[in-house]
Amino acid sequence: MQEESSAHTKWDCTYHIVFIPKYRRKVLYGECRAEIRDVIKWLLEMYKLELVEGSVCVDHIHISIRIPPKYAVSKVMGLLKGKSAMMVLFPLVMTMYLTFS
Repeated sequence: MQEESSAHTKWDCTYHIVFIPKYRRKVLYGECRAEIRDVIKWLLEMYKLELVEGSVCVDHIHISIRIPPKYAVSKVMGLLKGKSAMMVLFPLVMTMYLTFS
């Protein structure tokens, strides 16, 4: 247990979060698995959040992250899921668009 401190408080807010693809489809394997892992690490680094541990399984993602009390967990998860989905799917959408146009 590692406590952080801000102006008048000490905190240790570690959250274990699991997020799942729609209908729990088994789509997180191979190249997609590595890409999602890198994207999540990059996003957490960009927003200065600490990744305690994490794993990408075939049908879900486990992450344990330290979120400061000034950020809501729901906002952080919305940001992670939204940005990671855009970063993973945008190249695929662009290749499909260029192929069919």
